[in-house]
Amino acid sequence: MSEHRSGFACFVGRPNAGKSTLTNALVGGKIAITSSKPQTTRHAIRGLVNRDDAQLILIDTPGLHKPHTLLGERLNALVRSTWSEVDTIGMCLPANESVGEGDKFLIKELAQIRKKPIFAIATKIDLVKPDRLRDHLLAIQQAGADAGLQWQEIIPVSAVADDQVDLLADLLIGTLPDGPALYPEGQLTDEPEETLIAEIIRESALEGVRDELPHSLAVVVEEMVPRADRPEDKPLIDVRVNVYVERDSQKGIIIGKQGTRLRQIGSDSRSQIEKLLGTPVFLDLHVKVAKDWQRDPKQLRKLGF
Repeated sequence: MSEHRSGFACFVGRPNAGKSTLTNALVGGKIAITSSKPQTTRHAIRGLVNRDDAQLILIDTPGLHKPHTLLGERLNALVRSTWSEVDTIGMCLPANESVGEGDKFLIKELAQIRKKPIFAIATKIDLVKPDRLRDHLLAIQQAGADAGLQWQEIIPVSAVADDQVDLLADLLIGTLPDGPALYPEGQLTDEPEETLIAEIIRESALEGVRDELPHSLAVVVEEMVPRADRPEDKPLIDVRVNVYVERDSQKGIIIGKQGTRLRQIGSDSRSQIEKLLGTPVFLDLHVKVAKDWQRDPKQLRKLGF
């Protein structure tokens, strides 16, 4: 009987280092929210890479950052607890940005983890010229050496151009223990549909908004029910969603002039949700103010943090 490997890997890195895009590319489907806004990911989303000889379970963590709120502290705690539970770790360092103080801080944190393979992944290589990439790879190697971290491998990839993504999967799988598949074949993620829908809506709401908003935005799917009076061959699912912000002024930004922005968020999200569920959807969006929810333990619990 041929051997089969299975296990967990997670990507870490500063916010907007390309972790979610890479997760989606490896899984071959959109399961992680991608946005140029920092702190976009708030859940450790699992994505599954299924092969005949292996199952790789990817955990996409929030970016580790200096926390300014209770939410920030909880997100950082989530990252650290994830590191301790996975078999292998990949640190994403975007090739179009220098290896900065935030990266070096993270590398020092990773250097304290013993007996666990840690890969350096140079992401977004499609955005730089070869000489710039060479300098970036040397800087990654030096930063590891300075922190006392021996990289398992340093691998350049582009999730967007599908460059070396399969090779990365091979390398990650090579570090996993022998074992049977832990999730059913054909499944892309173990996240509930409501979580994925909330993430899709939050991503649409973040498009083109000012910097202050991303941290203040939370989305909760209140209800998902099939419309009762529909014929079997023409189903419709009613999805009722609350979008929470912290202040009235932010509510105005999300709704937009005469509701134009909220309608745009609704139509952008609905097409993706219908693809996810495989059925037409009536999306009912409401914007509500939950004052300073990021700093309020009671409200954080209510919003799922």
